[in-house]
Amino acid sequence: MPGPFKPNDAPVWPLLAEHRRAAGQFSLPRLFEEDPDRFQRMHCSAAGLTLDYSRSLATAETVSLLLQAAEAVQLGDRIEALFGGGEVNPTEGRAALHTSLRDAAGGAPHHGEIAEVQRRITTFAVTLRAGGWVGATGRPITDVVNLGIGGSDLGPRMVTAALHGDDPGRVRCHFVSNIDGADLEQALAGLAPDTTLFIVSSKSFSTLETLQNAKAARQWLSGMAGRERDYARHLAAVTANPGRAMEFGIPADNIFPLWDWVGGRYSLWSAVGLPIVVAAGVENFNELRAGAAAMDEHFRRAPFGENLPVLLGMLGIWYLNYWSASSYAVLPYLQRLRLFPDFLQQLEMESNGKSMRTDGRAVGYDTAPVVWGSVETNGQHSFHQLLHQGTRFIPVDFIAALRPRTGDDERHPWVLASCLGQARALMTGKSVEEARDELLKEGKTKQEAGRLAPHKAMPGNRPSTLILLERLDPRHLGALIALYEHKVFVQSSVWHTNAFDQYGVELGKVLGTRIHDALTGGAADDLDAATRGAIELYKQGR
Repeated sequence: MPGPFKPNDAPVWPLLAEHRRAAGQFSLPRLFEEDPDRFQRMHCSAAGLTLDYSRSLATAETVSLLLQAAEAVQLGDRIEALFGGGEVNPTEGRAALHTSLRDAAGGAPHHGEIAEVQRRITTFAVTLRAGGWVGATGRPITDVVNLGIGGSDLGPRMVTAALHGDDPGRVRCHFVSNIDGADLEQALAGLAPDTTLFIVSSKSFSTLETLQNAKAARQWLSGMAGRERDYARHLAAVTANPGRAMEFGIPADNIFPLWDWVGGRYSLWSAVGLPIVVAAGVENFNELRAGAAAMDEHFRRAPFGENLPVLLGMLGIWYLNYWSASSYAVLPYLQRLRLFPDFLQQLEMESNGKSMRTDGRAVGYDTAPVVWGSVETNGQHSFHQLLHQGTRFIPVDFIAALRPRTGDDERHPWVLASCLGQARALMTGKSVEEARDELLKEGKTKQEAGRLAPHKAMPGNRPSTLILLERLDPRHLGALIALYEHKVFVQSSVWHTNAFDQYGVELGKVLGTRIHDALTGGAADDLDAATRGAIELYKQGR
């Protein structure tokens, strides 16, 4: 079991532990009653986003201690190292310069090579969108299929869904990630080989799932009668290994580079975002990057007490390491952000799901809560039962927009009201007495009301934060993504974890290759009995 939370010897950690013991008596409704200005003091805005943390189980003293903790791990120096190209990925000896990918001022590291790649993907996307890119038979490309997985899929897929309908071109975008053949089969249903282009997105150009899907796609393209040799017109790649891409048959002019200082889950701002440019247009992609750059500048310059990523990250530390909140829910009240919880699962859990510190010692405390969630208001009719009346302590991030994306949607006030209503219900709850009075007003007898009231009561005092976008457009979406990227970095700085490696994803993939050999005829003697048993069942059924 993890021990007391003490990342270093600074005196703030025992002070936070003592404060947590006192915080057991916090009552959110009472905190609001005692401080009518609580909302005014506990919300801040930047880059078109507002963070309202007034429904947190926190007081001014809590926030002060958490910010002292941020200072104790020298967060300011860590932030400067991140932006300045320092070795913030020590296990791989690398910088992590995804922030450079959206810097428009030209002062960030690697500006020249980034600008050249941006120019190339812009030219490529504009040609596609204008119908100027033709396939082997001379017909314009109408469909682009992105073949990737993890960071080469989740980010572009999420953003493309979020910006669907913003400047739509004549080219449709599809995404395939699963090695299960049904994924590619469903994406290709109704598509024609001679009007389809595949983007093979793999940093190493050795990712198993992506290469298997790329081989299947190449075979599908070879069905163009008499034009088998011309399928290179239907292949592009985004990779840090152009040699392997060319060996696969992709022309050099169709290969867009990545760099080792960009992690996959932070890469949608790079050539990995090519499907975004194709689907939503160059201007919207630039606006996306501009929104992220605005949040970058805020994160780098704002005092910690007004700094959205710092506050969001430190509140997460408070809940996980002092309240034992092993999971938290992210609930976007925006249909277009339906894939945002999936994106955050990789961003947060692959980044900070670590048991070793950067100095090689075991952490000795919890890191990285389980992230889960769903698009709302759907969740209100499923798992909100557990949030309101279950036994687990689960903080919530609500995400909503003040204005509809376009026009005057008369349903939008209902969406925002639903979000605010759930946040208030989690905070205030409903006492047994209140439930009994409601039942009596409904005409129940005293006996019946007394029996049912405990079942309708809700404890309340359950914390949440609210992130409000002015509206869901490319600029505000970019700021939202960058907010969570930097939140992850804040928490990694406190936990002393490396937010930019992911060795834990490798072992199962290596073993999968070994087991594939056994499934297809190789020996299985060195495998465990359970694995050998499943292999035998497979062979019996062939």
